[in-house]
Amino acid sequence: MLESFRLRLTLLPLALLMGGLTACSSVSAPKSWLDTVSPYRFDRVQGNVITREQMSALKTGMPRSTVKDILGTPLLASLFHADRWDYVFTYKRQGAESQSRHVTVFFQGNNLDRFEADDLPSEAEFVATLKSMTKIEKLPAMSASEESLQKFPPATPAVPLAPATVKAPSDYPPLEPLAK
Repeated sequence: MLESFRLRLTLLPLALLMGGLTACSSVSAPKSWLDTVSPYRFDRVQGNVITREQMSALKTGMPRSTVKDILGTPLLASLFHADRWDYVFTYKRQGAESQSRHVTVFFQGNNLDRFEADDLPSEAEFVATLKSMTKIEKLPAMSASEESLQKFPPATPAVPLAPATVKAPSDYPPLEPLAK
């Protein structure tokens, strides 16, 4: 009896495998099992978004602090290259082409000497690429019938507050000199 149980136990997976293989021939198989199941991948934004408008605000001779105010803190600032700041931006999103841009700013002393940049989008163009891929359904109209509004208690009118009259202590010296 124990041997027949062992035999059944070893034949069961084999029978399931054979049945599964015959079912696969009747269904058109995808190229890979990854085509049918894919994990959720979150949007990854790394670095500083720099637009054409920001780059047009840069002028040679600006101090470092002003450049930092316009472009933000650089992603790469090396101790060995103290006169160079690198701004790198990457945006990866599932189902969309990834974006990558690089801006390099060079200084001479404390002033901006020159800058190099990839082809940068305008602010409106960049925002347009961020639009969600999911379509938002039309929102219902925000209206209520008089009958449904009757279910709520009437609004109480706001009572205006009386101005508080606080008399300043007389022992403090005046803030301004007395007029002559």
